[in-house]
Amino acid sequence: MSEKNKKQFGIWMDSNQATIIGREKLETGKFVVLAHEKNTGSTGNSNENTSNNSIRTLRQTFFKCISSHMQNVDELHVTGTGQVQEQFVRYMAETPQFKNVVSKHSTTTKMSEEKLLAFMTTKFDEVKS
Repeated sequence: MSEKNKKQFGIWMDSNQATIIGREKLETGKFVVLAHEKNTGSTGNSNENTSNNSIRTLRQTFFKCISSHMQNVDELHVTGTGQVQEQFVRYMAETPQFKNVVSKHSTTTKMSEEKLLAFMTTKFDEVKS
């Protein structure tokens, strides 16, 4: 019997932007860029509590926009700068729709789309072998 093909997605993200990639034909084919998302950022607020709530709300909205591009995801690799990729993986684990997703994350600097596609291809090929 052949193993079920996994729907694999990769994301490069930082606090302000994300590049979402996936397979051309969802389960097979080469990786392609599916979308770009931006976090609009917070405007000035009069107090710290309001500012923190605004940042948290904008981050959740950013995460929802990113996850909307990954229908029926089985495997996910998130990479980027800072800690936002860890927060996104945690968000996915806490969301019922994504609770069974196999997620991994790493830290990398900003890279071109071509390098990102090659990076994700390498990461998912490691899983197979």
